[in-house]
Order: sequence, then structure tokens, then C-alpha cells
Amino acid sequence: MRKPIAALVSNQIGSVRTVYGEKQLAELRELCQLKEPFVTQESVDSGILDDVEVIFSTWGMIPFTDEQLERMKKLKVIFYAAGATEYFSLKPLQHGILVSSAWQANGLPVAEYTVAQILLGLKNYFILTRNYRSADGYNHAGKGRGAYGARIGLIGDGAISTHVQRLLKNFSLETMVIPTDPAKWTEGNFEEMFRTCQVVSNHLPDRDDMVGILNRKLFELLPKKGIFINTGRGRQVNEPELAEVLARRIDLSALLDVTFPEPPAPESPLYSLPNVFLSPHLAGSVNDECHRMADYMLDECRRYLKNEPLQYEVKMEYLLNLLNLK
Repeated sequence: MRKPIAALVSNQIGSVRTVYGEKQLAELRELCQLKEPFVTQESVDSGILDDVEVIFSTWGMIPFTDEQLERMKKLKVIFYAAGATEYFSLKPLQHGILVSSAWQANGLPVAEYTVAQILLGLKNYFILTRNYRSADGYNHAGKGRGAYGARIGLIGDGAISTHVQRLLKNFSLETMVIPTDPAKWTEGNFEEMFRTCQVVSNHLPDRDDMVGILNRKLFELLPKKGIFINTGRGRQVNEPELAEVLARRIDLSALLDVTFPEPPAPESPLYSLPNVFLSPHLAGSVNDECHRMADYMLDECRRYLKNEPLQYEVKMEYLLNLLNLK
């Protein structure tokens, strides 16, 4: 099998070392003639990538300019060992360069994290454990409805939502899914979800046309002991209105792995509300989980070298829809 010239490209060298462990680097060197060291923004204009056919990257990928890409005459494919590619992939695709993303691999831990929160939330675990700081907090009366027959609402039908749906099939739960594409939304479907689902979990992408769509009117519809989970993006939530509802309805819980901004402003009520549970954007791949993303891209490179179709190729139509540029 031929060994194309390759480079590891990222402005975040720490991320490269986290994602590409010794095992992954050894496999990469077996597949390709890997240039050393890692390529950062400072060295791109030196011509170091002019003879490169394959780029491997992860978080911190350089958003190349048209001029830089014009110089990279031999570049055929970018293997991105992380999730979202919107911030860099449009121009390479316009130049006919293939882009493949480990979005499926990065979506798995988010889905697992979400399902764990759903199951614990249905027990009212978060509220009960926060209140259990003395013998007086030993309260069986506050238990949730449990994980049998409850309805779960998933906002978005992308990779993470699909993983969540698959995992939830192992439990006796009903799911309702709202598509990611606003063109497929129907009148009243958000209201129905918030009114009838014990847990609502947000999985929408970070798009300007979705800012603040999850608002007071919807949060007020949540049933008794309802739970809102956000592992999507904070901009989609009107957080001041969410905080107002949570202050009035102490039976509700909000499990927020993402906020806007991150972290919340020092004066944000999200820190002090007893029914808000903040986590520092950790649902995605962390530590050893990150190697899975590199493994996905190494397998993708093997397909490329065998002239097989890429399994995780980023298509132009998908990207334009994600960027709301269609």
C-alpha cells in the first residue's frame, strides 16, 4: 500500500497530544509519511504543506484561506478527529478537497452522558442528592416517576440524538423527536414536547436562526418534576427566562453542560438556583475517549488508501444546511 505524505495540523498542540496517543501516532506513521513536528498557523505560509496529500487534525484545526489552499496543490483529504467542522471545512470543500469528521465518535460519549442524566433525572436524583446533606434530607417522598413508561423529548435528530434514541431502546421509555431542520418543524410541536415529556434534551446545532428559541413559554409547560438537559449549545436557550421559571418552579431541574457564555457571568442566577446543575462542558470526548476519534479517522484513511468510499465524509449539502447557507 502506498504511503502518502501527511501532516498533523492544529493550533492546539495540547489537543493533538490528547487525541493522538502513542498507539495512534504509530499507526499513522505506518499508513503515511508523517511530517514532523506538528504544523501550526505560524508555519503554514512557509510552504511546509505544499507537498502534503493528507492532513490529520482535531480541535484547533486551521481555517485555511483560499490563497493558502491554492498553494496546497497535492492536498486531497482532511481527516478531522473531532466533531463539528463548520469553522474550517467550507473552503476546503469548495477547493475539491475531501473532509472527513469523527462526529460519530465524538457523539457517542455525549449520548451516553445524556442517557445517564435522563435515567438519574427520572429518579429525581439530582434534587434529592443535593438536599441530602443531613438526616432531614432523607426524603423518599420526593422521588421521581422512575424510568418506566416516561416520555422523553429530543430536540434535534442529528448524530447525537440518533445515538440517544438507540441507547434508550434498552429501556421502557417513549421518545418524541423534533427534527433539526426548521423547515420540518410543525406548528405546536415544541409546545407538545415540553407539555408531555418528563425530560426534554436539547441537541440542536449552534446556528444563528436558533438563538433563544427555547424560552419561558416552553419551560413553563414542563410537567411536575420535569427535567431540561442541554448538551447542545447555550445560545439556543433564553437563559434569563429559564432562570425565572426555575426560581418559581422548584420542582423542575435543569442540567446544563453548556451555557452562553461559558462559564456564565459571575452574577448569573444559574450558580445559585438549587434546581440548576452546571457541568463544565464535559459531555463530549474526554481523556481516553478522545483516542476513539483518532481511531475513526485512521480507519477512514485506510478506506481512502484503498479507494473505498469514506464513511464519515462531510458533504457540501449537509454543511450548507448546517450553516444555514442553502
